[in-house]
Amino acid sequence: MSKIDGMRGFLASSIASSIGVACAAALAVQLTPPATAATARPMGGAARSASAAVQPDLAGSTQSLPLAPLASRTRSISGAVAEQGLIRPDVRHFSMVGVIWDNPDTELHGGVQVRTRAVGDGTWSTWQSLETHNDDAADPGTAERTSGRVRGSTAPLWVGDSDGVEVRVRAEGAPRTEETARGPRAVTAASALPSGLRLELVDPGEETGADDAPALAPHGMPAEVPRAGALAAESSEALAVSAANADVAPLGATEIPELSQASTVRELRALRGSELTASQRAKPYIGARPRIVTRRGWGANEKLREKGFGYTKKVKAAFVHHTASGNGYRCSQAASVIRGIYRYHVKSMGWRDIGYNFLVDKCGTVYEGRAGGVAKAVMGAHTLGFNTNSMGIAVLGSFGARKPPAAALKAIARLTAWKLGLYGANPRGKTYLKSGGGNLYRKGKNVRLNVISGHRDGFATDCPGTQLYRKLGTARSTAARYQGR
Repeated sequence: MSKIDGMRGFLASSIASSIGVACAAALAVQLTPPATAATARPMGGAARSASAAVQPDLAGSTQSLPLAPLASRTRSISGAVAEQGLIRPDVRHFSMVGVIWDNPDTELHGGVQVRTRAVGDGTWSTWQSLETHNDDAADPGTAERTSGRVRGSTAPLWVGDSDGVEVRVRAEGAPRTEETARGPRAVTAASALPSGLRLELVDPGEETGADDAPALAPHGMPAEVPRAGALAAESSEALAVSAANADVAPLGATEIPELSQASTVRELRALRGSELTASQRAKPYIGARPRIVTRRGWGANEKLREKGFGYTKKVKAAFVHHTASGNGYRCSQAASVIRGIYRYHVKSMGWRDIGYNFLVDKCGTVYEGRAGGVAKAVMGAHTLGFNTNSMGIAVLGSFGARKPPAAALKAIARLTAWKLGLYGANPRGKTYLKSGGGNLYRKGKNVRLNVISGHRDGFATDCPGTQLYRKLGTARSTAARYQGR
């Protein structure tokens, strides 16, 4: 046994012991003091104050700004405020935006638009719409859903390094006016906007998250695994996450390398041999394990999430999502986008961790999502009502009108061929999942679904976008072929 293997075994057992007695503690959501909505128009680059030049916090940060009525004329005849927003020409740097509100069960019937000012040249973007129906969520009745910290939210939008923002939230059916002898009069009632609307400005930060964790090399090769002494000095949260993958990678690894088909079969027998039938041991259907960037590799700050991990019994199905965060990122920025989504899910939306089990960028790189081990059946918060015995895969981007890249589709097929193969699932097949409750199926109903389904198959939503949803048939057949079926 090598020194690093010995250290890995020692640390894994020590961590497992400490985790077993640790209490799962929720992190308090830290919000910046309420700011008064500005009334002036956004200033040009030359007029910005010195405060706008402040560099991003290396550890990342979230600015939470309350929205306010934009004008008295936007009040409907029923008294509901039909339009809220704010203008902030000088804020700390951020790269991702979203809007949240108090009650996660309240829908926002209307539109949300933002425009942002780029750091450097000071130019303002065009108005961009946020996806208002962010239907990724923990199942009803679970501890994560009933924690009292969960909020309603839009999907987050990646906007790049910015230091100014303007947002407007307009209710569906916002009132129009007509002139009368007594002046203008509202003639259309507007839907009520949710209470507690706030704009979240997320800076994903630059640090790697794990204490002194090495970054991935620019060419994508794995960075050097930290020395045992450095690992011993890391936080218990970072060590626990790394130890959860100890059956497939050394402690401190920034990536889990791809395996050959033969090596994957040997790994399957080692991981799940006692659960395999005689025929499965003789001829297992599984795709070669793809390369996966670990949480350490994309820079997860493990102190953000709740301690401990949640598991389900098996993985019978995979739900494919898009993040609806826009397509304006470079693949070199994917880790930053994921750090932003992670921070938004935990600090803004009140979840215990990032909701998806895996994420895929447009260049086809696969990333570990919710902590607990990539080969294990980790309980996610991705498909309301169907998180039990399933996994969620989110492609970074928006695919309502834009076709998903071929590299991303191939990554979905490779990932599902491997992970579903660990649990004996046929990517081209059907399976039954029991609904935990949602807007399509009542709680307790057994629902027959494709083993590889889109988010919209389990919940009434546009996710994963029409263009990505249309490609799932190809992903199913390709994944089955990778499994040798």
